[in-house]
Amino acid sequence: MQIFYKNKNTIIDVKNDLKVANIFKKEIEESNNEIIACKFNNEVKELSFKIPSSGTIELIDITDKDGMRVYQRGLIYIVAKAFHDIYPKALLTINYQLYHSMLCEVDNLEITGEMIDKVDKRVKEIIAKNLPIERRTMYKEEAIEFYAKEKTLKGKLQLDIEEKKQVTLYYCEDYYNYFYGVMPISTGCIKEYQLSKYHDGFLIRYPSRKNPYKLRDFIECPKLLETLDEYEDVHKTLNINTLYKLNEIIKKEKIKNYILLDEALHEKKIAKIADTISNNKNKKVVLIAGPSSSGKTTFAKRLELELRLNGLKTKTISVDNYFVERENTPRDENGEYDFESINAIDTALLNNNLLKLINGEEIKMPTFNFHKGTKEYKGNTMKLEKDEILIMEGIHCLNDELTYLIPKEQKFKIYISALTVLNIDYYNRISTTDTRLIRRIVRDNQFRGYNALHTLQMWPSVNKGETKNIFAYQEEADVMFNSSLIYELSVLKDYAIPLLKDIGPEIAEYSEAKRIYSMLSYFKSIPSYLVPMNSLLREFIGGSIFEEEI
Repeated sequence: MQIFYKNKNTIIDVKNDLKVANIFKKEIEESNNEIIACKFNNEVKELSFKIPSSGTIELIDITDKDGMRVYQRGLIYIVAKAFHDIYPKALLTINYQLYHSMLCEVDNLEITGEMIDKVDKRVKEIIAKNLPIERRTMYKEEAIEFYAKEKTLKGKLQLDIEEKKQVTLYYCEDYYNYFYGVMPISTGCIKEYQLSKYHDGFLIRYPSRKNPYKLRDFIECPKLLETLDEYEDVHKTLNINTLYKLNEIIKKEKIKNYILLDEALHEKKIAKIADTISNNKNKKVVLIAGPSSSGKTTFAKRLELELRLNGLKTKTISVDNYFVERENTPRDENGEYDFESINAIDTALLNNNLLKLINGEEIKMPTFNFHKGTKEYKGNTMKLEKDEILIMEGIHCLNDELTYLIPKEQKFKIYISALTVLNIDYYNRISTTDTRLIRRIVRDNQFRGYNALHTLQMWPSVNKGETKNIFAYQEEADVMFNSSLIYELSVLKDYAIPLLKDIGPEIAEYSEAKRIYSMLSYFKSIPSYLVPMNSLLREFIGGSIFEEEI
């Protein structure tokens, strides 16, 4: 049998049913970076995977995006095993991601420094032993008996997926757990990590794939943490902090009230933000920023309504009309125009106009002609009355360099993102980035005519711009708004899965497409007609009451 070995761009002969780890033993041992998984026909597999037929194989290390995901998953598994070994009754929960770390809690025990030290010692022992992590499967009939006997929820969600014929668990010694996605084949793959007590929980810190052998200094994100905790507490109160519980509510046809409660939480938060702005008469400019597919447009419309109820009218100014002339646009490292750079904005003109508006003067409004690459003046003017406030949205709005002439006391900054607090189960969290990507895939198809492949191909570039221009300034916000909805992926799945399944194994983005639609397959569907017309979710699926304006 012949396979194409992508790493060396060559064809090699292999015997049927040999494990990848055995075929490429020398390459794995001699690699400069830890090889932790592989891709067979563009699908991520464990190194224990047995090659069944001719195809394409690629070894992936921890500098690869998929490789670092496997590393993080393996690290969490080892920490969970260490807790089980020392504190077998501990109810460990992986809450959410902070800066290159996972924030974890133990629901039934107080976390102390001594506890973390003991667990850390056990983690090091497990890693040093280089214990095998074995993937074991059983047919659903066996699994039903297994779960009846074991009284556990680990991996039980797999029983609800009709197309899934087998249930998978990962074993290390006598410890087992379910982890969504591919795992390392042994505990010795983990080299760098750190456990540290943090607030009421603890952090599992891991390296970045750009520098996988050194931990970065931890950056505190107090406002982000507070926002996540706020939503986490509410959904714990509603008892739907895991997908298992959400699916149970959907199966019992009780989801309507939870949708209304979730939407009411958004309404209450937006009203509170509007009250804060209205009660501070010095605020003249509201600046809104957030990563792609955060729901900024609908949020701004709903905020305007709440401000109107408080006696404040709004006017909107678009940063997009203040680009510099095309010949002055900065270029990136590839020589392409960098429209996301703050230097692509004519900040001098923008600040001059903002100051005039705040002082009650009338300005001539530019309109940027993107085809010609120049600003044009078409007779449009703007003036801010005493009962009016200015709203401006853009990627640089949290960066004071954009509005450098405007006094801090006259600005109110809002950071908005879909900060997912729903977990698949207590060990498998749902990435905030994945939620936004799924929103983007659906919206791009619904309103822009793009297929899922186009969205996946451009997503790394989108993320790069967000990291540089938005995430770096998120803690500068006066307030954060979490636009996620606990039920949204159950609605989005029926839109997204058919689009993702159109991407075949011959395409490089297949592994990412399959990872996402496999995750979505765990969700019970919610029909879109249950989504209120003013919901932020309507910005992505259509049918918004604000649609003409959006």
